[in-house]
Amino acid sequence: MLGWGAALAAGALLLAWADWQRMARTHTADIALVLVAGLFLALGLWLGLSTRRRAQPPPGNPAAVASLGLTPREVEVLQLLAAGQANKEIARALGVSPNTVKTHLARLFEKLGASSRTAAIARGRDLGIIG
Repeated sequence: MLGWGAALAAGALLLAWADWQRMARTHTADIALVLVAGLFLALGLWLGLSTRRRAQPPPGNPAAVASLGLTPREVEVLQLLAAGQANKEIARALGVSPNTVKTHLARLFEKLGASSRTAAIARGRDLGIIG
């Protein structure tokens, strides 16, 4: 009984192998296309997962930012201000006009109680908003 089962299994494998050989000869281009597509899919997934940014906690002191009512853009402007950038450089980095940067700075000065760029930076550092 076991011998007949083994013979039937071997016959089924032989037929499957013959069918695979026939399919491989008639659909060579299709098989190559699927293999290349799978390779590019795997490469894309690997690159996407390895290069995506990890979620970073918000910089500075979120409690101070919330209590002062600073917007995320104002915090960005304050960080660039602390890095020593001029209004035009800040505008270029953020993709806004220099007048928009001036508006953000005026609101920052008001919210931080500062009268100058240096005072705003010092207040931001004291509150732990910027490093």
